[in-house]
Amino acid sequence: MKTVTDSFLSLGYWSSAGSFGFNTDILATNPINLSVVLGVLIFFGKGVLSDLLDNRKQRILKTIRNSEELRRGATEQLEKARARLRKVEMEADQFRVNGYSDIEREKSNLIYSTYKTLEQLEIYKNETINFEQQRASNQVRQRVFQQALQGALGTLNSSLNNELHLRTINANIGMFGTLTEIID
Repeated sequence: MKTVTDSFLSLGYWSSAGSFGFNTDILATNPINLSVVLGVLIFFGKGVLSDLLDNRKQRILKTIRNSEELRRGATEQLEKARARLRKVEMEADQFRVNGYSDIEREKSNLIYSTYKTLEQLEIYKNETINFEQQRASNQVRQRVFQQALQGALGTLNSSLNNELHLRTINANIGMFGTLTEIID
């Protein structure tokens, strides 16, 4: 700054600069022009530049504060998510344990019901076998009875004559008459 003011003061002492005009000496006028421009820029631009820097500083601080708030929010959400994860893991473990016990219970129930079904099938099989045995026994009895009856009828027919035949019929009619009187 001192060089700028010195250059302005030295202008007043120049004797050859008695009249106003353009100085065409570039080497002599450039440092003067530059010092004037820099001085004006520093004087007037100092406030603008400090305002720009203050605004920039405020925006940076605001961004840092927002980032800190976002970080705190993200940390809280992370802790909540971890707590939910722990809760879900505990529930999953409980479901797993309950699932295994349910599977074992279902297995036991299935074994028991299969055992009961097999018992019922065994009973049904035995009943069926008894029924078939009785049916077969009845069929054998009927055939034996039929064959015995046919044999007896054959024997009676061959040994009966007319007189014996008439006596048998009369005896049967008499028994039938007695039965009807008893029933009435």
